[in-house]
Amino acid sequence: MADDLAPTPSDTRLTLAHIMSAHDTNLMGTVHGGKIMKLVDDAAGTVAARYSGGPAVTASMDEMLFLAPVRVGDVVTVNAQVNWAGRTSMEVGARVETTRWDELSAPVHVATAYLVMVAVSDDGTPRSVRDLRPTTDEEQRRFREATIRRAHRLARRQAIQDSRRTLAEPAER
Repeated sequence: MADDLAPTPSDTRLTLAHIMSAHDTNLMGTVHGGKIMKLVDDAAGTVAARYSGGPAVTASMDEMLFLAPVRVGDVVTVNAQVNWAGRTSMEVGARVETTRWDELSAPVHVATAYLVMVAVSDDGTPRSVRDLRPTTDEEQRRFREATIRRAHRLARRQAIQDSRRTLAEPAER
């Protein structure tokens, strides 16, 4: 796709909100981390599918730190957008915030995550995605940082593969 027709990261933004109920909690009375991760994955999957024009699956999620607890009655908001796009994959950034359902309060940052989503065809094979056109300073910063995260993921994968090959080789005598 021609660069002037490529969407910007801002064009891909999505906000998903959900009120947490007692069914979402653990024994501590706070919302399960897995529930928050599911909401993040839902938002990222929607962003990736819209951006790529069809189905997209989660390939990986980078570290997700939980910064603050979420309780019953909190409104959890997930803001997600495409930060970077390659040939078949995209990095979607997600920021999770919470507010009380019954009061006006400043949002509390709960978590941030970066997911790698891969566009897939009907038979499950990867398919091409369009270019992304970061235009603002913030979009360009996110794009650069996504490129760094991608390089780290690829280097980590290569180091693990190299380590496994080393272990599989017979020991020299």
